[in-house]
Amino acid sequence: MTLHFSDSEFATRKMAVMTEMKQAGLDAMLIFRQESMYWLTGYDTFGYVFFQTLVLTANGDVVLMTRAPDLRQAQNTSNIADIRIWVDRDGASPADDLRDILVELGLKDGKFGVEYEAYGLTGRNAMRLNTALDGFGEMVDASEMISRLRLVKSATEIAYIKRAGELSDAALDAAYELAKPGADEGEILAAMQGVIFAGGGDYPANEFIIGSGKDALLCRYFSGRKILQDQDQLTLEWAGAYRHYHAAMMRTIPIGRALDAHIDMHAACVEALDACHDAFRVGNNVGDVFDAHARVMDARGYNHARLNACGYSMGATFSPNWMDWPMFYQGNPVQLEQGMAFFMHMILMDSESGVAMNLGESFVLEETGGTRLSTSSRDLFVGE
Repeated sequence: MTLHFSDSEFATRKMAVMTEMKQAGLDAMLIFRQESMYWLTGYDTFGYVFFQTLVLTANGDVVLMTRAPDLRQAQNTSNIADIRIWVDRDGASPADDLRDILVELGLKDGKFGVEYEAYGLTGRNAMRLNTALDGFGEMVDASEMISRLRLVKSATEIAYIKRAGELSDAALDAAYELAKPGADEGEILAAMQGVIFAGGGDYPANEFIIGSGKDALLCRYFSGRKILQDQDQLTLEWAGAYRHYHAAMMRTIPIGRALDAHIDMHAACVEALDACHDAFRVGNNVGDVFDAHARVMDARGYNHARLNACGYSMGATFSPNWMDWPMFYQGNPVQLEQGMAFFMHMILMDSESGVAMNLGESFVLEETGGTRLSTSSRDLFVGE
């Protein structure tokens, strides 16, 4: 088997979930998030795009119900012993198969925690699940239960995230080598992803973001590559990924020369990132970090160009995105603890002037404060 954590660490995680289940009075968890399955058992797949469930009972029983293509996937990447297959056929109803498993486990009258907030549990599948379990005991939304436990990272997880940070730096170096007038955006992406693969890294949980000219104001991937102009701007957002653990970064690179607006916006981003870094302390709330970001950006006159969130947790995540729970936004009450990892993005998109500037890095929270996962300079780099 390919397992990235020790048996004792998996056992500790399982016990932590069972303790939370006991406190909530749950007889079983119906786990649909791939991140939760990976964290609990090592199970590594993209088969969650179909109906699959990991059942964890209050007694410690673990049953995976999935499709045939993932039988060997689970055997090779996880510590799950009991794997059940639902059969692809016309009119197949895997929710009914899950119901039968729960009956077999003696849970017909149980109280179930369900990870409804999961990419594989589509609206249709959730409706089918609820219908199949109609007449059972009680079903409650427990979407954040395991996500909360995943927030504080172990020493091994932090080591993986730090390696992801090294791969992120290597990708930035590769981008700086190519980011100049006449460069092809596609070649920049290829170089960035290439050094991550060469360093033993993974595909990230979502596409790298790249945009030049007016598209430098976008913070989503879109199809279509361009050639950098003599006077241009290039926005990049990417993440090193190692064992599925991510460390995201973000930069806007003026091409040819930096405009005065680029320079001023970059100074605002540096100041805001420093303020967020200072607020990223044990005992503060997640919302306090956003407040630090907003105070700086608004005081510098960029309220119109900033966003209403400035980052999110980093961890082991699967497609379609690397954003983990929770997010830096106003009033978020989640308390910061040692061992958490977050990406902070200072994003300025001025639609009036057409100028963009972005600066983002990932951090691990240690006893004395946030530790940068990047060693790259924050100075404004100009591609010439």
